[in-house]
Amino acid sequence: MLNKTYPYFLANAPQTSDTMMEVYDKFSGEVATRVAVPDDGATEKAINAAVQASLPMKNFRPWARQAVLQHCVKRFQERYDELAMALCVEAGKPIKDAAGEVTRLIETFSIAAEEAVRVNGETLNLELASRLDGYHGYTKRVPLGPVSFITPFNFPLNLVAHKVAPAIAAGCPFVLKPSEKTPIGALIIGEVLAETDLPKGAFSILTLDGKHATPLVEDERLKLLSFTGGQIGWDLKARAGRKKVTLELGGNASCIVDGDQQAHLDKVIERLVFGAFYQSGQSCISVQRIYAHASIYDELKTRFVEAVKKLKAGDPKDKTVFLGPMIDEAAAQRLEGWINEAQQAGGKILCGGKRKGNMLEATLMENVPGNAKVNRNEAFGPFALLAPFKNIDDAFAMVNDSDYGLQAGIFTDSLDHAMRAWNELEQGGVVVNDVPSFRVDNMPYGGVKLSGLGREGVRYAIEDMTEIRLMVMREK
Repeated sequence: MLNKTYPYFLANAPQTSDTMMEVYDKFSGEVATRVAVPDDGATEKAINAAVQASLPMKNFRPWARQAVLQHCVKRFQERYDELAMALCVEAGKPIKDAAGEVTRLIETFSIAAEEAVRVNGETLNLELASRLDGYHGYTKRVPLGPVSFITPFNFPLNLVAHKVAPAIAAGCPFVLKPSEKTPIGALIIGEVLAETDLPKGAFSILTLDGKHATPLVEDERLKLLSFTGGQIGWDLKARAGRKKVTLELGGNASCIVDGDQQAHLDKVIERLVFGAFYQSGQSCISVQRIYAHASIYDELKTRFVEAVKKLKAGDPKDKTVFLGPMIDEAAAQRLEGWINEAQQAGGKILCGGKRKGNMLEATLMENVPGNAKVNRNEAFGPFALLAPFKNIDDAFAMVNDSDYGLQAGIFTDSLDHAMRAWNELEQGGVVVNDVPSFRVDNMPYGGVKLSGLGREGVRYAIEDMTEIRLMVMREK
């Protein structure tokens, strides 16, 4: 089903190793494949290669960068089924969701191919007073140089794409450490990149554990660290020295259902089920906290529970399965413990709550105390809580009562409520009439508070990987 072994990549070239790391089928628990583990000197070699590739990558013309990205799009399309199955196996992602992520991988590289030839500057009017007559300003964006990326397990293709594709478009050589739990998608991307004429040293993909990734954080030759993952990101930022750092660190996303949604409950519930439980809730913008107006709360709750109970759980390779396994049993045990803790504190389980191995049932709760972990922290699993509100100000306060602020959603027919949500919710993004789990790969994506800093989305990532260079010209 998968290749027997996969190499890592050092300075664009595949590398074998005497040490192999096992990658497990997340549903069966069996070894699915093995990947080569870099030796102790590989990280230094990769960083040095990236440094040496900085000038060649800077001089690699925009049309050539675009051609590399277009080649990737073509090859990902040709390897679509292989990529989807690898994702299904290594991440336990239902095959329909896995196919959807491959589609987004292709879209992200396609967007980057377009942006590669429009990394533009601007002309500045400097003639602001008579003493400045004849002065003109011009800017352009130049690549930062070598950069490092650390990516998580939950989107092993598209979250890698959101770092790799902008780096190529910007002209930055990079060293990538994918999650050791789900490295295959990144290594297949490496196989495709190795087919191109990128300058030597333009990329390395190292299957390291966190302990051996320290140079990617601390080495001052690297000019940017882009990290997606948990709250350890703040520690990495503190250790990163003078380099630029961008962080996407998750959230506990909320969704408001306004009192005028009675006629739309079928669609609202359909989207809430998707937002809360797709890929077992293992998404930074999974719907975790749902606040419904008191006038529709009871009906929404009844119908929502009925819909959740119909979800089919099981082998993610089965096209009819909606709910697959969590990434490992430890993750499932952790969330099960949080659910039990909330129940003991007075919360009521409306459905789900039971676990077998790393399969945790889709769980809905109400009456969850405000200080419960499933309310305050990121559940990152198949869990959501329901709570009523009486007026929209209360709903906004409940959403903002969080240490996180990635994205929020609101279902409403009121333009006033929609605009107020945009103005008042402390979030990186607000989605109106859909769940906060919505994302298109060209939009700015990122959060505030504990959710991180900086924005991804191809054009915005390119901006982070480049810097403005000014030229002032005086007329003779």
